[in-house]
Amino acid sequence: MSAVGPLEKDAAELPVYTPRQLALRNGSDKPETWVAYRGIIYDVSESRLWRTGLHYGVHWAGQDLTAELSAAPHSEAVFRRFPAIGRLEG
Repeated sequence: MSAVGPLEKDAAELPVYTPRQLALRNGSDKPETWVAYRGIIYDVSESRLWRTGLHYGVHWAGQDLTAELSAAPHSEAVFRRFPAIGRLEG
């Protein structure tokens, strides 16, 4: 079980989205703003830090941020603040 996101059994019940569907939730194409981390998609729409789809001028919404987290000043625990709404296909 991961320290972040839903329990494995709960994650299996989440809908699956393609990378293309995730990319459309970039803060400008649709009203939702989503990011993925370790295969789970989180809705960050309510975060003022993601309001424009660009987080601190470095990270874009609508993407898998797994590889980028090592450059962030926070841990993966930040994802606990946001609802897990899906799984990333692949």
